[in-house]
Amino acid sequence: MGQEYFINNQELENKVRDLLPSQGGAGAGFDLSASTQIIPIIDLTESAEGSNVRADLQSALYFGGATVFNVSNGTTTVINTTGYWRVFGSISLMGNGSGDENAQILLNDGASTKNIYEAFVSANTGNPFSFQNFDFTVFLGAGESLQMISSNTQVFLQGSVRQIADIDGNLVTPS
Repeated sequence: MGQEYFINNQELENKVRDLLPSQGGAGAGFDLSASTQIIPIIDLTESAEGSNVRADLQSALYFGGATVFNVSNGTTTVINTTGYWRVFGSISLMGNGSGDENAQILLNDGASTKNIYEAFVSANTGNPFSFQNFDFTVFLGAGESLQMISSNTQVFLQGSVRQIADIDGNLVTPS
């Protein structure tokens, strides 16, 4: 039989309350303990957090939650709502022989921008064409937006966005 140790740590106790409200979230007292005895563990984290959908499935695109974008020859604000967003699509660029072409995906906070993805073709190449897929997650805080820029009519950014969690991290599950 192993030895048992009690753990007094407010941060760990708060995390248990958050993850397992039925185990003390209502203010009931409980003790955390550790043991030198080996005990098999079953991970119930997803169920305890209120989600029964795997993380990869939870971020799936679905009919009611996907917003399509198509950007060419200009700047478009694609998302301006707070939270966590999946951004999925492609960039195609065809040079016109008179100059370099580019496409950019930017985060904007109202005062400045930060380039998070860029595709580029040079007019000095024999085949000025590029096609790239992208699939990433962004977080937007208050006052922030996701923008896409196309340098001309031969540069396309196409795809969709889908909110996967609100600003507090509460999952937006497909329905």
